[in-house]
Amino acid sequence: MSASFLDADLLDGLVTQARSVPRRRAHHNLHTDLAAPAQRLLVAMEPDSFVRPHLHLDPHKAETLVILRGRLGVLLFAPDGSVIGTRLLVPGGACLGYDVAPGCLHAVIALEPGSVFLEAKAGPYIPLAAAEIPAWSPAEDSPEAAGCLRRWAALFTSA
Repeated sequence: MSASFLDADLLDGLVTQARSVPRRRAHHNLHTDLAAPAQRLLVAMEPDSFVRPHLHLDPHKAETLVILRGRLGVLLFAPDGSVIGTRLLVPGGACLGYDVAPGCLHAVIALEPGSVFLEAKAGPYIPLAAAEIPAWSPAEDSPEAAGCLRRWAALFTSA
């Protein structure tokens, strides 16, 4: 029998790792196999990083996210890229997470340094297909990314 404890030391180490890499995001997989039927991971993300707008076409790939530290902004998009909904996620706040259905265009941005969340979805792990990333969705390292991130973060300035 074994157990993994999700303690402050683990989260602190993950935040340190996220701050030290160009992507400004780090993952700690709780599943041991990418073919596992459930993908569960901790993600640390800094404010100059984002989860690119995407959707999941597989009807079994609903995605659940729960904030553990910091503040996250969740954005929901129409097919044309217009923002149709936002939610602020804060530990102990009015909204702690989401469960997004397959086919729902969404993105996540960190609004506070040291933000950490728990993510879960059905496995096995399969990278996003081209059809799951809309043409207007900026790649993280693209010239457009910084401007999009600033516009999206501004949607949460009064929150």
